[in-house]
Amino acid sequence: MTTSMKIGDLAKATRCPVETVRYYEREGLLPSPARTPGNYRLYGPSHVERLRFIRHCRSLDMTHDEIRTLLMFRDAPERQCDAVNALLDEHIGHVARRISELKLLQRELKALRDQCIVVHTAGDCKIMQSLGRESTVKVKTGDDHGKLHRTHG
Repeated sequence: MTTSMKIGDLAKATRCPVETVRYYEREGLLPSPARTPGNYRLYGPSHVERLRFIRHCRSLDMTHDEIRTLLMFRDAPERQCDAVNALLDEHIGHVARRISELKLLQRELKALRDQCIVVHTAGDCKIMQSLGRESTVKVKTGDDHGKLHRTHG
């Protein structure tokens, strides 16, 4: 790997969209790189490693705040990791709640599907009629138009 690379090269090396790299910089997760006289960003191996770390954390559905905390420990390897353990324990709890919510969602969808065994017109469809009524299963929703939250709602 070269010692300096432009944003497209970093994106390719980490399989991360260029816009996501810029976003992580704006969020303070990825340090601002040096710039060329032409104002191009120049990234190094430390950016690659850090971006891979961030991407792995995101693949585990961690929030930016959780990642910031983990990055603090990554940047200070001499610190005790008890807070890292606590963070992961809390995250595991979030994941367990999310799984429970998804199981409720699955049951509601199956119950909806079971209402229409024979094909009817849309006006006579029991699924369509049921969707017009309030759900009997309460699933955590937010400002995202009724979509289930990710792990941390």
